[in-house]
Amino acid sequence: MKPSENTKNGLISKMEQQQQERKRPRKTMYIAASLVIAAGIGIAGPNIWQQINGPAAPAQVAQVDPGTGITIPKVELPDPNAQVQASMIPLVVYEGNVYTQTLTRMEAADLAALRGDKLGTTTGGIDEWTGKDGYTELSSNIGVADIYTVKGYGSGFLIMSYMEIDGQVFADLYEHTNGITVNSGADLLGELNLEGRIASARWESFDSWNNGQQQYAPLAGGEALDGFLSALEAAKPLAAEPLIEQGIYESEDRKIVYLELEDKVQVQLVLFGQGLVRYGNAPVFFELESGAFQALWDSMTP
Repeated sequence: MKPSENTKNGLISKMEQQQQERKRPRKTMYIAASLVIAAGIGIAGPNIWQQINGPAAPAQVAQVDPGTGITIPKVELPDPNAQVQASMIPLVVYEGNVYTQTLTRMEAADLAALRGDKLGTTTGGIDEWTGKDGYTELSSNIGVADIYTVKGYGSGFLIMSYMEIDGQVFADLYEHTNGITVNSGADLLGELNLEGRIASARWESFDSWNNGQQQYAPLAGGEALDGFLSALEAAKPLAAEPLIEQGIYESEDRKIVYLELEDKVQVQLVLFGQGLVRYGNAPVFFELESGAFQALWDSMTP
């Protein structure tokens, strides 16, 4: 079966729109949207859109478990009677878990080299009114797309959608960062296999990031970066909600680090002047050994 021309053009238009939205400038008042997986799976509740003067607390609330680290609960499925009307974070259900679109980026054309085994084909139809019964295996809100493993990464953490239409590649990465216990950075960031695989590194000031200026500066490698990555593996996890409530995002004392790996996967880390690091939307921060953190922080000067 071949899709009709209207169906094909509509799909291309939707995918291109999603790609453009990820490139738009990000003002401070939109930080909440990038931090919060509201209503558990990315449905932004009305209060979040109204409270644009500051970030709201994440709907995924990490639980502090003395002796066992931080437990990130499974995402909560929405209540179809809640009458929430907002965009959803792109998601795919695989092996009973919800995988959400990752902030770890890669050019779509380069993803072909990392395409592993085919896991199946998604079904579309999930929206903010979908009840729990709609979250069946390989259901999604991205339409119909083939899902594959990603070479070099566990499918329990990372999968990809991949389609080719008229020679144009549409692909994206989805990660599973809920329903897990994090005892150290290795339990989450270790899944990215960073150590020994950094091809290039750069950084961006908060002001540049916040205004979409994309003013990147090279980040020197060597001992400072190596020490930082080692400390990241051993870093202590902290629940995000208390830190957000205390106003960690009210300060602009932040720097964004971009690590391009040998396989061309681009990992983004946000560094906070307090000595903390955050990856993606997972409701957890990591507290690094102060010397290793400060050495890298101090190397990032205008």
